[in-house]
Amino acid sequence: MLVSIALLPLAIFAASQIGTPGPANMALLATGARFGFRAALPFVAGVALGKQLIIWPIGFGLMGLAASAPALFTLLKYISAAYIIWLAWKVANLRLGHGDPAANVPGFGAGLIVHPLNPKAWAMIVGSFTAFVGPDIPTLTATATVAAILLACQLVMHPLWTLGGSAIAQTVAGTRAEPYLMWTLAGLTVASVLFVLFDGSL
Repeated sequence: MLVSIALLPLAIFAASQIGTPGPANMALLATGARFGFRAALPFVAGVALGKQLIIWPIGFGLMGLAASAPALFTLLKYISAAYIIWLAWKVANLRLGHGDPAANVPGFGAGLIVHPLNPKAWAMIVGSFTAFVGPDIPTLTATATVAAILLACQLVMHPLWTLGGSAIAQTVAGTRAEPYLMWTLAGLTVASVLFVLFDGSL
């Protein structure tokens, strides 16, 4: 059943996409830096599972709707990009490790909406289906396989980004480097969104 799904190339593609900077990873990094690794874990779980909210609809034909109503999806793409850029502005103005770490820590629900509003996630998922899944594979098998591989990569990569943020905070919080770090993270977030927005991937 799985002979027409390029499993190893799909896994490599997924790991490379999930492991590199993007809006979700920047959010995880900033959350780990601001609140600490343990407090951020519900948010990490939400981010990981939130991608499933778009994998399954895409696998079962959502992109067919995109072909029949392209203007709707173009509008969605720009609205999503605007939201991520707004989040980047908030990251740029964050300061690390200040105040009660449990006061405003984003939870599971906040994590769930990160990927549905992330243009990079949409492009990655569409690419997973179009580049690595053969047309003879049943829809359920194809979707479940893509969903499982992406989730497995997320369960490894997302905590690492969050842990990295926590480690960075311990080093730079309260130093002169802190505002420059936060602006750099924000800049990387905006750059990743603009790359997807204008390269035509989605």
